Amino acid sequence: MNWENMLFQDWQGIVRTIFVGILAYVALVAFLRISGKRTLAKLNAFDLVVTVALGSTLSAILLQESIALVEGAVALALLISMQFLVAFLSVRWKGFAKVVRSEPTLLVRKGEFCDGALRSERVTRDEALGAVRASGGRAVEDVEFLILESDGTMSVGLMAGK
Repeated sequence: MNWENMLFQDWQGIVRTIFVGILAYVALVAFLRISGKRTLAKLNAFDLVVTVALGSTLSAILLQESIALVEGAVALALLISMQFLVAFLSVRWKGFAKVVRSEPTLLVRKGEFCDGALRSERVTRDEALGAVRASGGRAVEDVEFLILESDGTMSVGLMAGK
C-alpha cells in the first residue's frame, strides 16, 4: 500500500479542485438565485431529492477530473430547471401536484387522535404530543387540530382558552 498517494498525489489535483470548486460554487449560487426562493423552501420529497442530487453533482464536479466544469454546470442547471418545471406544473395542474407532492394529513381532531392517519404516516402518539407541547399545549385534549404538513412539519391549532 502506498501511503503517500492516499495522503497527497500532486499539486495539479489540488489546484484543479480549488479552481473548479470556486467556479462550480459560484455557478450553483447563481442558478439558485435565478430559480427563486421556492428552490430553497422547506423540503418535500421531491425537493429533498433535488437537494441531494445538487450536492452529489457538486461533489462529482469537484473530485472527478473526468467531468469538465461546463458539463458540471450544465448538470446543475438541468437539476434546478427540472425542479423549477415540477414546481411550475404543480402550481398549474392539480393532478400533477398530487403525483409529486404529498397532501397534509390530519393527525388530531378536536382533542382526539386519528389513529389510522397516525399509522399510515408512521407518526407515534409521543411524536404528536411533542409537537403539541412545542406549541404550548399540554395534552391532546388541548388540541383543535394537528396536521402533518407536506414538508414533514406539524401544525398545531390549540383550542380557545387552553
